[in-house]
Amino acid sequence: MATAPVEPTPVEEIVAALGLISPLDGLSTPEYEWLATHSTERVGPDGSLIFREDEPSHHMNIILSGDVIAHRRKSASVARFVGRTSRLTGKLPFSRMKTWGADGRTVGPVWVLDIHEDLFDEMLCAIPSMARRCVALLLDRVRDFTRMDEQAEKLLALGKLAANLSHELNNPASAAQRSAVSLSAELRETDQAKYRLGRLFHSEEELERYNSWVASARSHIHASAGFSLIPRSPLEASDYEEEMLRWLEKHEVATPWNIAPTLAEMRIPILMLDTLAAALNTETLSAAIATFASSLRVERMADTVVDSSGRIFELISAIRGYSFMDQAPIQDIDLPVSIENTLAMFRSRMAHVKIRLEFESNLPLVSAYGSELNQAWSALIENALDAMHDHGTLTISIRVSGQTAIVEFHDDGPGIEEGIQSRIFEPFFTTKPLGTAMGLGLDTVQRIVSKHSGSVAVDSKPHSTCFQVRIPINRLRAY
Repeated sequence: MATAPVEPTPVEEIVAALGLISPLDGLSTPEYEWLATHSTERVGPDGSLIFREDEPSHHMNIILSGDVIAHRRKSASVARFVGRTSRLTGKLPFSRMKTWGADGRTVGPVWVLDIHEDLFDEMLCAIPSMARRCVALLLDRVRDFTRMDEQAEKLLALGKLAANLSHELNNPASAAQRSAVSLSAELRETDQAKYRLGRLFHSEEELERYNSWVASARSHIHASAGFSLIPRSPLEASDYEEEMLRWLEKHEVATPWNIAPTLAEMRIPILMLDTLAAALNTETLSAAIATFASSLRVERMADTVVDSSGRIFELISAIRGYSFMDQAPIQDIDLPVSIENTLAMFRSRMAHVKIRLEFESNLPLVSAYGSELNQAWSALIENALDAMHDHGTLTISIRVSGQTAIVEFHDDGPGIEEGIQSRIFEPFFTTKPLGTAMGLGLDTVQRIVSKHSGSVAVDSKPHSTCFQVRIPINRLRAY
């Protein structure tokens, strides 16, 4: 803790130090002397506490030497805010500051002057230019803190987006990797099995019968791809696989436990296997079924790689559309596409959420800042999912009224208490647990919508909350 020096510093030295403070540049000697004689000194070594978060603020601080670093403890995921203070800081005249918003500790030795708020009126009379200087400092402070808080909110949103995207990409990427690894080994086995099978056929006629059966089996698989002849409940599917296994064992097919799951999954009927058994001898039958099952596994693995790669490509396209990467800031936005790209970022949270999209047909394009508009959609969708605890129905509707596009986000969560509905758009106001949110989401939505000359409103009652965003179709003609 910084404390008063053992011996007070001579006024002349304090005046000389004040002359080096840029916000006080240009004061007269008597004005410097007034500050020197009406303030109290504090000095401290490295790491000394200058002010403490949430404690009342009563002094204007003039840092004559050394640096003070502010650490903000209550900033959700951004748990520690670090910034170098101005040489003139603390509570200033005209400021509504009540408490300190961070802990202030020194970096190296520090020398500070404190002027109590009770002397502010006298200071403004003795030094008239302090009014202008303090107002300028207050404006700079508002801009700096607003910018830093916005940056923190963007980093928080980016972290959530990255987490959602990572989760979404992990599943198809893992599936593609597993299938590619298995595919390499299976292809080698399939080639060897085909060579062995070719040597077992005793005639061209027997080979032709096998090829005809394979063609028939593939036609059956293709025809039944859209529906299942096998009941799809896990228990009944397991029963069918057991039946397939018994048939393979009865016909002395090698490694039946490896073949039965593939044939059962592809819905090959037992009667079709009986047809093949009647056309081939026992030794050839075993190799023929094993080779056919292996080729089915290869095709399934290849299909998995194709599907997974397609899913990854869809996600990449969605994130490009979401962020409007490599595009001009202002775009002609297709609102349904914008909403769908944003929803794709939250797919990992929607396993138990029913999504209803109610879009009017032939919606016009909207002139907007695409990436910022998607940021607003993200905040509103995330609020709805949080309110429903990822279980419920989220309805998103888009319609046009005159020259205005109206986008509504409706969830069936518990609703917002009537007493706080008027405060939810205030910066740093949040109903979420401490450390999980900064309270800037809806404030960001309001600023983005206002930037588009639009408006946002909320209507909430138990199990029915609706956020309505109104945006002019042509923002350049809005007034």
